[in-house]
This record gives sequence, structure tokens and C-alpha cells, in this order.
Amino acid sequence: MTAIATSSHVSLQSNQQIDREASIMGTITSNGITRRQFASAALAAAGTLAAGFALAGCSSSSNSSGTSTTLRIAASPTPHAEILAHIKDTLAAQGVDLQVTEFTDYVQPNNVVQSGEQDANYFQHLPYLKNFNEQNGTDIVAVAKVHFETMSIFAGKAKSLDALGNGATVAVPNDATNEARALLLLQDQGLITLNDPTDLESTPNDIKSNPKGLEFVEVEAAATARELQDNDIAVVNGNHALSAGLTTADVLASESATSTAADTYANIVAVKKGNEGGDAITKLVSALKSDETKQWITDTFNGAVLPVDFDDLS
Repeated sequence: MTAIATSSHVSLQSNQQIDREASIMGTITSNGITRRQFASAALAAAGTLAAGFALAGCSSSSNSSGTSTTLRIAASPTPHAEILAHIKDTLAAQGVDLQVTEFTDYVQPNNVVQSGEQDANYFQHLPYLKNFNEQNGTDIVAVAKVHFETMSIFAGKAKSLDALGNGATVAVPNDATNEARALLLLQDQGLITLNDPTDLESTPNDIKSNPKGLEFVEVEAAATARELQDNDIAVVNGNHALSAGLTTADVLASESATSTAADTYANIVAVKKGNEGGDAITKLVSALKSDETKQWITDTFNGAVLPVDFDDLS
């Protein structure tokens, strides 16, 4: 996917902030002003620019309660933007105005952070970010692992794993990362054995043993949930399960939040290199990693999304 399907701010912006965002996107706003007004505006803009550098990429604006820092973050709608909406008031109380722009593709969120249009993003895991940097020459770094979207086996025509017959069909994601996770989960349930039982790059060609002769139907990750009606079981990512309205009642098995996959594929907050230590970013990470937010994630997403405590960002 290479195009933005939806773009919306979680909160309303002031007219000044809207004009600034419009300028970033290439829209020019012009007003008739005197030279003296222009000079005053220029001085104000210079002051705002200096403050922006001091805040490591985040902008500063004034309101009736004083000065607040505007933190712009690009995020996927589910569950990322929902989690950010939950901590918005917490950050506001700390002087951070969190503004979320939703993206439905996996390219633009990194591009807008690299360009400076957004201060951070929250939508991806480390393996994807590393590959993106290598392929695109970008310089984006992770600042925190926040949650893990569990991959689960959902019941289709078969209502239990024991009910799977010989030649049963299994819908799995067709991209390298998620297909390997699906195979590892199936292995954990004793349905197959892989040549390397810990290989996060496994494909169906790496299956050593397949006692039931399971047949794999490879489809796009977002389509796995729709394949349930035509297949015995499907292995579905947590975010796609949520979008499809699947419930825990249909789950036959899931990845553990303490598994190697959870550590490897935990979703991260990322910023352009050099902006890691900004005060607003530090407050964002603290709010996302708080015990209250962790409990909210656990309660809200019914196991499809789980908070993680991994700290290794290498």
C-alpha cells in the first residue's frame, strides 16, 4: 500500500496550528497585512522556530492555561490511534497537546517522520523499521516497545484443533514475516514441525513434518479473517481480527505475550534520529508504558492486543 486512505486528527487544532499544518502540506494561506504587522509576525515566527528546535522537533503554542507543546504523531487507526486517544488527556495535563493523524498504509507514516511533518509514528515493529531504513535511506529510530498484536488460530469450518482432519485447509498470511509467525504458532500446537523450530523466516517449504497433511492457503494478511468461511482454520493477526469483528470465543490458540515473536514483533514508537530525548517524547512513552495504560489495553482488546515489557531496541 502506498497511498493515504484516511487522514484525521483526533483533536481539534487552533487556527494557527491548522495554518501551519496546511503550509506543511503545500497549501498557502494568504492574508492582507501591513508591513508593521508582517514584521511583528516575522519576529513571532522566528521565536516559534527557535522554540521548536529546543523541543526537538515539537512545536509550542500558547493557550489560556499557558504554554503547551504540540506533539504530532502518525498512527494506524486500530489499535494505535485508539491507544493514543486514551492517553491524550493524561498528556494534556502534562502540557503536551497530542495530535494524531491516521494512516492506513505502511509507507507514509515513516516518510512524514523523516520529512519532519510528523514528530513520531506508532504503527510498526522493529524488523519492518530496519528494513524500511535500509531500503529507503531513512534515519528513523525506535524509542519504545509498547504492545504486541497477538496472532491467533481462529475456528473456521473446524471448531477445534482436534477436529482437524487429514488435508484440512489453513489460511495463513502470505508475507514473509507473518507467515513465519503463523507456522511457529501451528508448530507450538503440535500440528507441524519445522526444520528449525525457532526460525522467524520459515516458509511452508521448511516444514519437516506435517502429520495431517495440512494444506496452506496463502493470502494477504488483511484477508485471512475473510477466509474462515472457506477453510478449516485461519491464522489471523490481532489488528485484522479486531477489524473483522472476531471474538475470543473463536480463538483456538494464540501467541504468548512473553514469546520470542512478541519481543521481535512488538509495535514501537519511532522518531527521526536525534529527537529521541525530547521532553514531549519522553512523556509520551511514559504514558504509553504506564500500568494504567497497560491494564486498559488488556481490558479493551480482549487478548488481541497485549502490552509488553521488552526494552531491547537494537
